Amino acid sequence: MPQIVVETWINVPLERCFDLARDVDVHCKTTQWTKERVVAGVSSGLLGMGDTLTFEAVHFGVRQRLTARITEFHRPTLFVDEAEKSAFASLRHIHTFTSANGGTLMRDIIEFTSPMGVIGMIADRLFLIIYMRRFLEKRNAALKSLAEATAG
Repeated sequence: MPQIVVETWINVPLERCFDLARDVDVHCKTTQWTKERVVAGVSSGLLGMGDTLTFEAVHFGVRQRLTARITEFHRPTLFVDEAEKSAFASLRHIHTFTSANGGTLMRDIIEFTSPMGVIGMIADRLFLIIYMRRFLEKRNAALKSLAEATAG
C-alpha cells in the first residue's frame, strides 16, 4: 500500500489552519485546476465527524467521483477522511496539524490501494504516486497562499 506524506508550513495559527483545511468551499477553490465540485452530501462549510460528501473532478482527463466520510476528528489537531466509493480499492487521508513558532505544520498522509491487483501496483509506481504527491503539493500551496493572504 503506497503512502504519501506532504508537509506544509503555514504562517497562521493552528485553529485557523485546521478550519481552512476542512472547509468544503476552500477545498473546491484550492483544487480548481481539476474542476473539483461537490455533487452530494455536505456541500458547503466546515466538515465534522461523520460527515460525508461526494466530489466530482477531472483526473487524467476523466471525470471521476469520490465519496468520503470523516472517520476521525480531534479539533484542532487531526481529522481523517476515508473513501467509501472511488476509483481506488481503498483511500485514507490523514490530516494532522502541529502548532509551532506562531504558525502551523500541516501534514497530509495519504494511504491508498489501487484496483486491479498487479496492474494497479505497476500504475502506482509508474505515475500514480507522483500524481497524487503533486496534487497534494499544489493543493497545499494554494491553501497556504489563501490562509496567509487572509490572516489577521
